[in-house]
Amino acid sequence: MNITRFEAAPEYKAPNHFDMKCLRLQGHEAGATQALWMGVSQIQPGGHTGLDGSPVEKHYVVLEGEVTLVSELNGVITEAVLKVHDSACFAPGEKRQLVNKTQQQASILLAMPYPPART
Repeated sequence: MNITRFEAAPEYKAPNHFDMKCLRLQGHEAGATQALWMGVSQIQPGGHTGLDGSPVEKHYVVLEGEVTLVSELNGVITEAVLKVHDSACFAPGEKRQLVNKTQQQASILLAMPYPPART
């Protein structure tokens, strides 16, 4: 068993994340895991990510506040507002952006598999 206390979760820097604090809960520097890793992003008012894709699917659950999610897949842009306990999954290759359009901090849980091993 690997336990990470929230107050001791290591912070990490994610590319194209602005006005956000990203904490690793499991995996990577928070402890060895085999299939996936999890983190929490605390998003300040106006904070956001870039509209970027990933080679693996990503799962999100809003823990606090509300987060606007934007996706782009095959040239189609979709936008949705998620509130506490709402969740979303982005497919591999689907571009996604997270935005806090409110005046309150928001936080969101992220779970994603490790990229496939290169051979």
